[in-house]
Amino acid sequence: MVKIAPSILAADFANLERDIRRVESADYLHVDVMDGMFVPNISIGLPVVQSIRKVTDLPLDVHLMIERPVRYVERFCQAGADVVTIHVEADGEAEIHRALDLIRAHGKRAGVVLKPGTPAEAALPFLDKCGMVLVMTVEPGFGGQKFMADMMPKLRQLREWIGGLDCELEVDGGVDPVTCRTVIENGATVLVAGSAVYKAADIPARIKELRG
Repeated sequence: MVKIAPSILAADFANLERDIRRVESADYLHVDVMDGMFVPNISIGLPVVQSIRKVTDLPLDVHLMIERPVRYVERFCQAGADVVTIHVEADGEAEIHRALDLIRAHGKRAGVVLKPGTPAEAALPFLDKCGMVLVMTVEPGFGGQKFMADMMPKLRQLREWIGGLDCELEVDGGVDPVTCRTVIENGATVLVAGSAVYKAADIPARIKELRG
């Protein structure tokens, strides 16, 4: 079954606990962490992840859009993340390996993320350590962008390489009731959706709809 990961980036931060509870029929809660350096925006950090952990049993899918993630991955694991994904573009290959090893040492699922301009091949050195690979279908840093359909060949290639590995293939960016069908057909197994979920009149129905 396709899994849905609502992004709290589209939630009302003044009523975050309420908005987290509104998506309890989903499979993950997607948490975007931005440092203002790797991407030109700043979102949330460790204290918020710790607080979120206290109010939901949903697995926390924490997407680190930060420079040199090896500095912080252990602390996000300790804060309550269940999945921690890091950008291959955010550090050198050796340091990305070290970060993935640290995440796994904490018993969490580790993953890598590819920006739109990064080829599928960039994930290959890390696949044996990944429980998730995330393909961005918008430029990371801001919500509400238009879906990039030209990322589908990358998605199909990764689906082929992942094969029978215990590794989920996630898509983030512009996922809605129309584009969800496209990404599922091309191999995605986890769909991140922000505005499409939180702006829906009936959130549980929208989550069900996004499963395809």
